[in-house]
Amino acid sequence: MKISSENVKKRLDVYVFEELGTTRSSAQTLIEEGLVTVNGKVENKNYRLRENDIVEIEEQEPKELNVEAENIPLDIVFEDDDIIVINKPSGMVVHPAPGNESGTLVNALLYHCKGSLSGINGVIRPGIVHRIDKDTSGLLVVAKNDESHVFLSSLLKDHGIKRVYHAIVVGHFKENNGTVNAPIARHPIDRKKMAVVYGGREAITHYEVIEEYPSFTYARFQLETGRTHQIRVHTSYIGHPIIGDEVYGGGKTTFEKNNKSLLDGQILHAKILSFPHPRTKEIVTFECDLPSNFEKLLERLRNI
Repeated sequence: MKISSENVKKRLDVYVFEELGTTRSSAQTLIEEGLVTVNGKVENKNYRLRENDIVEIEEQEPKELNVEAENIPLDIVFEDDDIIVINKPSGMVVHPAPGNESGTLVNALLYHCKGSLSGINGVIRPGIVHRIDKDTSGLLVVAKNDESHVFLSSLLKDHGIKRVYHAIVVGHFKENNGTVNAPIARHPIDRKKMAVVYGGREAITHYEVIEEYPSFTYARFQLETGRTHQIRVHTSYIGHPIIGDEVYGGGKTTFEKNNKSLLDGQILHAKILSFPHPRTKEIVTFECDLPSNFEKLLERLRNI
């Protein structure tokens, strides 16, 4: 990668950290192990980048995770021989990754399904067609065989799966319903975040107001596309971050600070999921209740 003027004088470890979206210490380890070169030479982590320097980062083989079945209770909304629809709780990671190698939805699915999951996504993400964030609750569908996986993945790509989320956001929308059409890509500075970026991937979110309270709105969001953190990025972009979402601008109001015990991350819930069944091709629709902390927050807002 050739260094442009915007990265001139930046420390090498900071540059690697930002490029990879990893931790500062991980970036320093890569440099110390000689896996990062500048103009073909290994440099110190304190090296200050110059314009037109060529930085090369040697890709490492990903750590092989030992994914084990774990007896973790699942809230199963529907299950047959082809699919399983889960109401995922907030706080549960969907699939294992370094730092989250157990306690995930995949660990629970391996125990429950006893090998009956599609193998298309390998041992780390068996059956996983789409994901929702760790601190987002609600519905997602898992494929139990490869045929179902291929069908559902194709639907997802062609916007054939209806996904409706509910959230509480800061402030009031100018209109009771509308659309946010703004491209999303990796944040140019904070590589752990996403952002609205010119030239990013198309991202379209439709919204509709359900209830308004002083300084807050309870709203419904429907995804037309499915970019990482899409609703969280779009609501923040238009000035209405989801309450509890400290990554994208939430968590700052007095109401949030006074109700911290009910906030376990962003108050965002995947409430409705609808799609043609892989085998019958008939439309199936699933809906789940709001989590108890979401309901309690709404009740407190109604009493302000």
